[in-house]
Amino acid sequence: MDTTPADDGFYMPPDWGPHERCWMAWPCRVGAWRAELDLACLATAALARAIAKYEPVNMLVPPALIPVARLQLSSLVSIWEAELDDSWARDIAPNFLVDGDGGLAGAVFDFNAWGNKFRDYRDDAKVGGWMLRELELPCYQVPMTLEGGSIHVDGSGTLITTESVALNSDRNPTLDRRQIEERLATYFGVRKVIWLPDGLIGDRADGQVNKVARFVAPGRMMCAVASVGTDPNRANLSDNLDQLRRERDALGRPLELLEIPLPSPLQEDDGHHLTRSYLDFYLGTGAVYVPGFDDAADDGAAKLIGAAFPDREVVQLDMADIARRGGAIHCMTQQQPKVK
Repeated sequence: MDTTPADDGFYMPPDWGPHERCWMAWPCRVGAWRAELDLACLATAALARAIAKYEPVNMLVPPALIPVARLQLSSLVSIWEAELDDSWARDIAPNFLVDGDGGLAGAVFDFNAWGNKFRDYRDDAKVGGWMLRELELPCYQVPMTLEGGSIHVDGSGTLITTESVALNSDRNPTLDRRQIEERLATYFGVRKVIWLPDGLIGDRADGQVNKVARFVAPGRMMCAVASVGTDPNRANLSDNLDQLRRERDALGRPLELLEIPLPSPLQEDDGHHLTRSYLDFYLGTGAVYVPGFDDAADDGAAKLIGAAFPDREVVQLDMADIARRGGAIHCMTQQQPKVK
């Protein structure tokens, strides 16, 4: 399109607003899931069925996998045949925009598989635009490379992101901070960008913000903190807290910070740190869906997150198998806001 969302009065709403539906994508990258692909499908189907109790769910599924998906998904989940490379809907589906007058649109980043972590990503790079065409909604192509999980908004003009992703040379080698901020402002309707240096150590997506800091209400933010002194993330998460205590949002308000401890640190056999965060939850219409990792901190995290959303049911689902690829519930989902 020749105009930007800001030109046309669009902005990105917060995820605690009303939803029309939730979008998900079926696990399909065999080389990445390997022997755990079946477990990933089971966890994905369980999440979709749980969300579908409160809001419609559309599942993107490659044609060859539709029979398998249909067996595991309830009749409440709609299957959309789509060519896919991978299954992280937060990063490849459109970032939906509203204009406050009943208008709905989407902003689509250039996508290069998290800085060329995989060679085959052509289908994932096209799926956001394809979805908007199928929905007959305006599509704004953001002139930069990024993923949906690398940004988070409060719906009142503030966006938070991490330098480790947005300024990564594998994504935007020719753009500086000011140029990136200008694009975020004009395509997501924000007036203030908060930059954190890093996300979690070991994050295969280079440290996306949705695992370390998320707005949960105007002026209110959840922040991940280390639960044990041996966590390699202890120092950088402490630095995040110190910075956020000094920040103001776009309306000049200091941020109320709610600390959510991480599960105990785990390493793969090759020494790679698993990226596991309770902030990787989905805020649904009638429930908040919190990941569980078979960790002693699971129950406490669910209670803390649930207390922030007293009008929603707390549903905790086992994401231990999904987390081996570095994501969980928020990474697997993308909300479509309800408009007038």
